[in-house]
Amino acid sequence: MATNYNKLMNNLEMLKLDKIREYLDSYISLVNEGQKDIVDAFYELTSFEMDLRNERAMNACVKVANFPYIKTFEDFDFSYQPSINKDEIIDFRNLRFMEKKENILLIGTPGVGKTHLATSIGIEAAKNRNSTYFINCNDLVLQLKRAHLENRLETRLKFFAKYKLLIIDEVGFLPLDSESSNLLFQLITKRYEKHSTIITTNKSLSRWGEIFGDNVLANAILDRLIHHSHIINITGRSYRTKDKISMIEEDGQNNQNW
Repeated sequence: MATNYNKLMNNLEMLKLDKIREYLDSYISLVNEGQKDIVDAFYELTSFEMDLRNERAMNACVKVANFPYIKTFEDFDFSYQPSINKDEIIDFRNLRFMEKKENILLIGTPGVGKTHLATSIGIEAAKNRNSTYFINCNDLVLQLKRAHLENRLETRLKFFAKYKLLIIDEVGFLPLDSESSNLLFQLITKRYEKHSTIITTNKSLSRWGEIFGDNVLANAILDRLIHHSHIINITGRSYRTKDKISMIEEDGQNNQNW
């Protein structure tokens, strides 16, 4: 016949109270030995459970955000990109820019760390349970075009407009046709002064007319993006190839020593 202890453990398993189940024996002993009173024991056990649930919720937010990889601020080598104001970037993790509905534009040549930084900021947002989504610009316009063809454009625009933080990566790596440009304009307009958007681009803002093939439309998009924004220009060598460059330089030095 099952004891009440066995029934309690089964109930905890059924209720998926995994942390309480894990630590219950230890806390029963502490209570029996007089090292904990029953209220403190219950409080600490339920705190363990809440911490676990918060961690699971954060991980779920990160998972559904569609990040290309998991990279944090700690993974970024700021010493390699001296053009970046480290304090300004680190301050983004406080997410004050989202409270103010501000945007962030990360501008620089390929490989300087734009996507890494955008992802790091996005992960902080997702961990704090802000709805966050990461998408490549070309994938975004392809989805909007498909939705337009299937007469569900408004639904798809609302899908991307709802996120508290939307990260659009690689704007300008490929030129956009007029339909794509107009669709992107509609999305940016829907998000304007409602939610924050992070843009990474390899084109200076003065060259955005080349991206959209229309200076008037480019200026209209920029007007909405930069009205409340932080513009980060990153100059320097490719962050991706720094290890290879170091190896080449090291091999060259070794050859000289020979």
